[in-house]
Amino acid sequence: MLTVIINAFQGIKNILPTSNGQLSNICLRIHDFYEKVNQTQHQSPKKSLRVAVEELGNKTIETSVAVINDLEQIAQNHVQYHWIIMGILTTFIRENAPYIPQEKLTSNLSTKLRVDIQAALTVIARRDVNKDPENEQLDLSHTDIRGANLNRANLKQTNLYQANLAGANLTEANLAGAILSAANLEGTNLYLANLEGAILSAASLKEANLEGANLHCASLYLAGLNGAVLNNAILDGANLREAKFSE
Repeated sequence: MLTVIINAFQGIKNILPTSNGQLSNICLRIHDFYEKVNQTQHQSPKKSLRVAVEELGNKTIETSVAVINDLEQIAQNHVQYHWIIMGILTTFIRENAPYIPQEKLTSNLSTKLRVDIQAALTVIARRDVNKDPENEQLDLSHTDIRGANLNRANLKQTNLYQANLAGANLTEANLAGAILSAANLEGTNLYLANLEGAILSAASLKEANLEGANLHCASLYLAGLNGAVLNNAILDGANLREAKFSE
């Protein structure tokens, strides 16, 4: 168990902007959680999954981070639960980081992304996509994930409709075929991102960094591109009809 806690500690430290006090608290929660999991370690993965889901309903962020770490392990070790767990994590994000329609989308980055939301996004981003079923789609629509770190994330064909990704790091991310209609991508770093065939209709890309991005056959109809960096971007076949390049 000590190895698991140390590995989890290092992983969290690398991906999440937490203080030493928060890290210590999270690791204590991980220890408590794994004590509970160890009580069911000889049971089926299905029962272990049930324990994790029940704990994910706990309202403490520290417990959620510990559970998310365990869910990733179950997904890696038991292929039959891989997509179920991705669905659990996307639902968790939608319910805990919702875009509120009454509030106008904003590029304000003062709202810090919760560490458990970032942890769930990280697991989704680095999942083994070979285990994804065909013709299925991750649903992160209507989420407020401003400032998320999704560097090199694999979000191919993900539904990000009306998601607020302002200021997010999507450097070299794979967003081929993703649905980003009406999404807020203001100030987002999309350097060398793959957006081939992505739907960006009416999306706001104000001051976004699209340098070297692949926008082949992407739909940018009515998209706001004022101030966006498009140096060396691949735009052949892209639909730029009524795209706005200035205020």
